Amino acid sequence: MVAREAEGGEVGDDRGMSAVDGPDIVAPDGGKMRDLLRVSPGAVDPRTVDPRSTPGLPAAAGGSRARKAWAREQVELLGAELGEQQEMLFATAKAAGEPDAPASAPTTGGAELAPGRPGRVLLVLQAMDCGGKDGTVKRVAGAMNPLGLHIRSFGPPTEEELRHDFLWRIRRALPPPGYVGVFNRSHYEDVLVARVAELVPEATWRARYDEINAFEHELVDAGVTLVKVMLHISREEQGERLLERLTDPRKHWKYNPSDLDSRARWDDYQAAYAEALQRCGTESAPWFVVPADRKWYRDWAVAHLLRETFAGLHLGYPAAGFDVERERDRLRADDEGVKVNGG
Repeated sequence: MVAREAEGGEVGDDRGMSAVDGPDIVAPDGGKMRDLLRVSPGAVDPRTVDPRSTPGLPAAAGGSRARKAWAREQVELLGAELGEQQEMLFATAKAAGEPDAPASAPTTGGAELAPGRPGRVLLVLQAMDCGGKDGTVKRVAGAMNPLGLHIRSFGPPTEEELRHDFLWRIRRALPPPGYVGVFNRSHYEDVLVARVAELVPEATWRARYDEINAFEHELVDAGVTLVKVMLHISREEQGERLLERLTDPRKHWKYNPSDLDSRARWDDYQAAYAEALQRCGTESAPWFVVPADRKWYRDWAVAHLLRETFAGLHLGYPAAGFDVERERDRLRADDEGVKVNGG
């Protein structure tokens, strides 16, 4: 990963941010988080990234305990801004006549990805077991309005899903225009778990890298802004979190005996992640590696990634599609009529 100098520009235009950008929101040190955490072209090995590091965290945040409290306060402030940006995205789609998302039926792809429709944002979260995917959804995406969120989790494929191409279930789960989608695991399971657990022949999962790149290129062309995040934790941290789940009866539901099977192949999974990041990190759909041993830093970093993503979309509230003054006059006339009639 590389850190590039932030270019000059106005606040909120995704070309640069000031030391204190917006009311009480402090920008990262060293430039934008998208630059600090973005995977560089070429060979990538997550093991070279310290899972306890805190890239971009301002020195002014203080010592360890102070930094934790500071970051959590910042996440609350960032959450309020993310909520407003999401509302602008949603409002733009509604003003363009986009229908509401179906209550239960999944989207089907195809015409759903026709170019020219209002934009949407898709946050893809990948991590080892206990990597913090659920926590990120709760603390970062949870700050946004559920009406404009489209959250999907992907476990082992069902019998129906196995009868189709591996991207079939992903297409059906895409967020509608105007929505912020969150994938808790994703199509990358099919080059991670499928590879390490030997669920398909090597030739099959190797061919999927190109299929994924073509699919994501299609998404970008259709106005989907992808934010692909690997939440990177250490083996030691995972062990502590697994033990916590086994120790606390309230967390037994989070534990699966297969977690230890995956843990036993830790190095194989790290190699699989390395190749996925290398093969599927493109200019239009890059990967970001977020050190995630410190939960408070993880949330702060992902919130900033989303904030910078929204800034690049240059969102605003749509103009009224009616004569505002005329409608005000009608409302006044209605109120006066009620008064005259003794209402």
